[in-house]
Amino acid sequence: MTKVIASLIAGLFATAAFAQAPATAPAAPETKPAVAEKTEAKPAAKKKTHHAAKKEVKESKAAEAVAAAPAAK
Repeated sequence: MTKVIASLIAGLFATAAFAQAPATAPAAPETKPAVAEKTEAKPAAKKKTHHAAKKEVKESKAAEAVAAAPAAK
């Protein structure tokens, strides 16, 4: 039991020492060479995200409900 407690205390000291160590500087990102020619231009339109598509469906359903309401009277 004392060995377990001793190892837990040693782990706490190691954790505290690691937390107080200064952070190392991140490595410089690798630079890519400039591309002379682009093969094709990418389309300007972005792909719809799930949330945008869901919002669009919700709005269209609301518009249909509003359009159908006067016809029901």
